[in-house]
Amino acid sequence: MPDFHLFSNGPRPVAPFSHAVEDDGWVILTGQMPTDPAAPDAPLPTGVEAQTRRVMDNLALILGELNLDLSHVVQCRCFLTEFERDYAAFNDTYQSYFPEDRRPARTTVGVTALAVGALVEIDCIARRP
Repeated sequence: MPDFHLFSNGPRPVAPFSHAVEDDGWVILTGQMPTDPAAPDAPLPTGVEAQTRRVMDNLALILGELNLDLSHVVQCRCFLTEFERDYAAFNDTYQSYFPEDRRPARTTVGVTALAVGALVEIDCIARRP
């Protein structure tokens, strides 16, 4: 039976979901927005680089609650509202979170809009050792 996780110190959900669901060593993290868990009503960071850092930090926070880290991530799905404009800058920031020889599989797509007016959202799948 899956375990459903919602962490009090995690980012405030913008919809009805769990931060993560775990089953048989697989951990699926809900797409994270660039909101600050310590100040959920604060304005979003400006620009795709700052928003990507906040999203990645939110994913790392949730993984940490599960005694995991970004090295356990095997796949990411990334969503950008300004794909052509932001793709290169997004990649520069995103890749800094993973060693060159341990980058997860990834899909990145352009979308028309994201919750809370975000420029980027990322979800991921991790595997417990």
